[in-house]
Amino acid sequence: MNFVDQLRTLDPRDVGRWPLPVRGFFIALIFAVFAAFAWYMFVWNDDRPLLQKAEAEELDLRSQFENKQQRAANLDAYKAQLLEMERSFGAMLRQLPGKTEVPNLLVDISQTGLAAGLQEKLFQPGSEKGNGFYAELPIHIKLVGSYHDFGNFVSGIAALPRIVTLHDIQITPVDATKGGYDNLTMDVTAKTYRYIEDEGGAQPAKKKTGGAT
Repeated sequence: MNFVDQLRTLDPRDVGRWPLPVRGFFIALIFAVFAAFAWYMFVWNDDRPLLQKAEAEELDLRSQFENKQQRAANLDAYKAQLLEMERSFGAMLRQLPGKTEVPNLLVDISQTGLAAGLQEKLFQPGSEKGNGFYAELPIHIKLVGSYHDFGNFVSGIAALPRIVTLHDIQITPVDATKGGYDNLTMDVTAKTYRYIEDEGGAQPAKKKTGGAT
């Protein structure tokens, strides 16, 4: 009788009469099942978080690698873009006058208004305000003329080689009782920007607190 036939003739209620090979087989099978269950509970469950963490780290490293690979592939384009930005920044920086050029720029702004046919009623530079690598100088200007003259003035300011911006523009009639577009007052704040050079000269000497005079 072969092993399969022996399994068919087994009486589940009388395990003690089973042949020794069959009992050994089922004991080994039960031991294997319990061993697998114990391994799953005490080994697999403990190691699964580590496996999940390793898989997440693998995905993160793969993503970093792909990003770095793309950057490496575009490195030449990034370098060219950086050089272009540096050239553009240098061109803008050259439009900011140095300290010694500010007086000439103020004259240019005033002359632009006169060249546009406007009467200059007020030209009052304000206090300079530092802002990082540049300083901002506001100039309160009051001009009298026509709309057409104001347009020429704005165009002339835009054509200056240095950066000058116009703010808080207010246009009112010179005489409120008379209409027309040829006798108007324009109040405007022009702002020019000065490049702050390395002006770290000698510091003022500290007063001596003691010693012979």
